[in-house]
This record gives sequence, structure tokens and C-alpha cells, in this order.
Amino acid sequence: MRVLLFTGKGGVGKSTVAAGTAALAAADGHRTLVLSTDAAHSLADAFGCPPGSIGAEPAEVADRLFVQQVDAQLRFEQSWADIQRYLLSILDVAGLDPVAAEELTVIPGAEEVLALLELRLQALSGAWDVIVVDCAPTAETLRLLALPEALGWYMHRVLPVERRVVKALRPVLSRAAGVPMPGDSVFDALERLHAELEEVRGLLSGPDASVRIVLTPENVVLAEARRAYTTLSLFGYRVDGVVANRIFPAEGADDWRAGWVMAQDEVLERVAESFAGLPIWRSAYRPGEPVGVDSLRALARELYDDADPLARTKARGPFRISSGEHGAVLRLSLPLVSRAEVDLARNGDDLVVTVGSYRRLITLPSGLARYRIAGARVEQGELQVRFVEDPVDETGR
Repeated sequence: MRVLLFTGKGGVGKSTVAAGTAALAAADGHRTLVLSTDAAHSLADAFGCPPGSIGAEPAEVADRLFVQQVDAQLRFEQSWADIQRYLLSILDVAGLDPVAAEELTVIPGAEEVLALLELRLQALSGAWDVIVVDCAPTAETLRLLALPEALGWYMHRVLPVERRVVKALRPVLSRAAGVPMPGDSVFDALERLHAELEEVRGLLSGPDASVRIVLTPENVVLAEARRAYTTLSLFGYRVDGVVANRIFPAEGADDWRAGWVMAQDEVLERVAESFAGLPIWRSAYRPGEPVGVDSLRALARELYDDADPLARTKARGPFRISSGEHGAVLRLSLPLVSRAEVDLARNGDDLVVTVGSYRRLITLPSGLARYRIAGARVEQGELQVRFVEDPVDETGR
């Protein structure tokens, strides 16, 4: 099964490109689902479907082509209910208004994150050859894709200790603190949520899944796309191509449009430099908005030309470790940054990699436990961290 995720700055046309790619895949004989995890669903509009015809269950809009707009609220209630009930009980003891308390227990962005659990269910169903995901705009997508690993650190390092302490001291803590302590149902819900999100991460970072960044030839949009490329790579997701959308055709341009063509050409040169080694598909600005299966499929055929829109990426996996006589080297794909922009730290068995406001904790193999970081560099879009074995003194320590 092939999984393609489309993301980009809001307004660049990612929903249209995602819908067109799905329509083309279905026309080529693949049983295809296109689903939206964006709270501002627009797939129904793109396919020209009547209001209310596309919802929380896959709906067939053409032969072998199904569309689903995930009901994030329903998924949120299913996955967050036990945790939310506990949080509400604490706020009730504090005397907070019930309506305000309910608002406070909804984590910003959680609905979009939990919408990815629907992707997991659809992938496990075995009903599809291709799943195309119309993701939320870039910032939300990055938060969403970073959560499984961040939650994993908490689950492995903190939760087991917390659960044991609370279980042993619940009566004492409840009396002393005056608030209810979390029960097993809360911990079970957290563990279940983590396990499901970890499955999602495994699916999306696997060899059959990749991300495509949609942009328009504008400097601000390009800057965000570059950051997305770096951050997606940091968290181990494969970017297998870039779609440059809404390009003004040079033929027959009047003076006003000629200025736009020239400005876009300058940005497109920087796009080629920024994403060297990746396919860059171009889509011309059309005189009419592509709406409906036929128009979307035509757009995608023109976009991909003779290329296979479902081709597997040749990009390298999340990270690799090679061992040698003098130590080991960890390699992590990290394009478009310099060594000065990367901060490294060692915290027990974790390597902490920070780029800008994003941080990733990479749990190192047990074989590197006795190794220390000897140096690091960024070369050809790859972070290389060198480890050497700590010397052993005469006492064997």
C-alpha cells in the first residue's frame, strides 16, 4: 500500500494537488482513498460534491476513488475521553465553571493529531492500494508528526514510575493534595493512545510512505517550505518531491503578467537549489479553478507528465549507524542547515538534536552506551555524529 501526504503553507493549493493525485491514481486502476486531516475541510469542494455528501466515512465519488473528511471531534472524544474526565475532575475540585473547564481540557491541535488515528484504521483495513492524505497547513503538520516520538519519551521514561508511585500512594496523595489522583483507566488511555500513535509513526516513516511539499513561487512560501523540509527530515519522514503550483505561463504575457513571470522565475531558481536531488513538479496557473474529478485528474496528468505519481522514494531512512575500528557514526538526513544551526546533547541513552524550535530525542542502541560524542558535522544535507569508546582505566571502570 502506498501512502502520500501533501502539506504546505495555507492557500498554496495542497488540497487540489492531493485530490488530483488521488483521482489520477484511481484512474490508473488503484483503489484509492483521499482523506483530509485539516480541520478546514475542502476536499468536498474540490471534487464538486453536494454539501453533506462527504463525511466521516469513505464516500465513492468515482470508480475506485473514495473521499473521507475525518471527524476529528469524534476521534478526539474516543481517544481523549478518559483523560479528559480526569482533568475535569481536578478542575471541578478547583471550583472552575464546567464550560470553561471543558474548554481548558481540549489541547490546541489535538484534534488534528488524533485525526491521524483514522489513517491508521484505514491502513489496517487492507481496503486500499493508495491512501492520499490532505494534511493541515505546515506548522500543524509538523506538530502532528512530531507528537508520537515526543509522547514516546514520556511513556517510556516517566509514565512507568509515575504509575507505580500513584498506585502505591493514591490514598495518601488524595488526602494531602485534596484532588483525585489518576486511576488505571487514565494510564491505560495514555498507553493506548501512545501505542496507536506509534503505529501511525511507523506507517508514515516506513518505505511505502512519503511527504510532498506544495508551494507557490513566493519568497515567504519558499522559506516555510525549506523549514518544513528540514524539520520533516529531522523527525525521520521522507520528502520525495516538491510541487510548485500556480506558475504564470510566459507565453502571451502582458507587462503586468511579465513582471510576475520574472519574479516567479527568480524564486523557482531558488526552489531548484533548495530541493536539489528531489523531483520538482510544476503546475501552471489555470484560467479556471479545477473542480470535479475530471478537472483534477487532468491537472495531475499535466503535473506529473510521464512520471509515475506513486513511485517509491529513493530517499534514505530516518537515520543510520555504521561501526568501525575507531568508533561509530550516526547519520541523520538534515537538509538546508549548517552545523552552527544544530545543537547536540547527550542525555543518558538519548541523543538530543535541536534545530530551531524543534527538538528530537533519538534513543541510541545499547551498543553505544559506553560511547561518547567525539564530534559532529553537517555535510551534503546530512548530520554526521561521531562516537568513540570511553577509555577504561586500570580498575575496569
